[in-house]
Amino acid sequence: MTTTGEELVTARGGPWWWDRRRSAVLDVGLAVASAAECGLEGIPFAREAGVPVPVGVVFGLLAGSVLLVRRKWPIAVVLVAIAVTPAAMGFLVGLVGLYSLAASEVPRRIIGSLAGMQLVGVLVVMSVRMRQDIAKEDVGVGDWLVPFASITTALGMTAPPLLLGLYVGARRRLMESLRERADSLERELQLLAERAEERAEWARGEERTRIAREMHDVVAHRVSLMVVHAAALQAVARKDPEKAVRNAALVGDMGRQALTELREMLGVLRSGGDGERRERASVPLAAVGVAAAAAASRAVDEGEGPCLSEIEELVGQSAAAGMAVDLSVVGEARSCAREVESTAYRVVQEALTNVHKHAAGARTYVRLAYRVSEIAMQVENEPPPKAASSAGLPSGGNGLVGMKERVSALGGVFVSGPTEAGGFRVSAVIPAS
Repeated sequence: MTTTGEELVTARGGPWWWDRRRSAVLDVGLAVASAAECGLEGIPFAREAGVPVPVGVVFGLLAGSVLLVRRKWPIAVVLVAIAVTPAAMGFLVGLVGLYSLAASEVPRRIIGSLAGMQLVGVLVVMSVRMRQDIAKEDVGVGDWLVPFASITTALGMTAPPLLLGLYVGARRRLMESLRERADSLERELQLLAERAEERAEWARGEERTRIAREMHDVVAHRVSLMVVHAAALQAVARKDPEKAVRNAALVGDMGRQALTELREMLGVLRSGGDGERRERASVPLAAVGVAAAAAASRAVDEGEGPCLSEIEELVGQSAAAGMAVDLSVVGEARSCAREVESTAYRVVQEALTNVHKHAAGARTYVRLAYRVSEIAMQVENEPPPKAASSAGLPSGGNGLVGMKERVSALGGVFVSGPTEAGGFRVSAVIPAS
């Protein structure tokens, strides 16, 4: 389990400049050990320098305790280590200080300069002290021993902490970069999840609207004709029994057709939903909404939708319900894309339904034109007779909106509005491909 940068910042809670309490404890422990070392080394330094021993001990304690600030001011620690090198003290200060400097964010040229100064300082001091010790002891050694021992000691006290600090600093920067990248990826994934959820909700809303429109097209027209026939049946039931029987048969046929279309649509939607439910176990939640919307869309598209060859039958049903309607077809009839034919059929169907609802008894003209690259349709009704009574059919007020959405989705043009004569006209042009 990884820790991101935001969680790391939250977890920090050390005193002063320390990020964590354990870092403060470690630095305090190093400072105590270094102060003890330098304090002990201050005794021979005081004797050699001819100063009181307590002064040398205090000087050593102060020099060793500088490791307390090694994380905040690593350059100061290294400078102190270089300064106390001639006094033969600060072994731990030099090692830890150089490591802290190399692991910090200080520019490389400064790190190299201070490391070189410390290397030269240790080399010179070791060379001088070794020669003094050899002279005091009057020991005969080769000329190579002093340079070799001095260089080896200087490199041993400088190279390992420097290389280790550079490695730790590079690793720390890499980890911080990875944490920042993880934070960025986490934010991006969160944004993607939110957008996917929004898209899923939008797709569900769109498909609910589309399915509602399909249900409206299937039910509204059939039920409107059933209401008209039922009203006619009520009017002629006693005067003309034979006509009443015909109207009753028409009502039954309309009801059966409406039930058949509803059954087909619900059956296709149900089969699409079953497939979508089987996939839910392995699909993320945001994708389920999109999959459900896609399944609903496929269900509507794959259903047995109406086609333009059924326009004549559609007009005949309205004529049988008592509407004076004329159909004219211009151009050579041809098959088009299923979606285009279904939309054209639904536009004519909805327009005829609106005539039944709002202009009962009005003469209506249906025109269908097959053009080179498009199909045009127009449904226009004259003003209803003054003596005609309303059919009493409810209206949801979404018929024209639904027709316009259908036509616009296919790149067509839809226009509707009253005519100068007082009637109403619905026109649409849809690309044939």
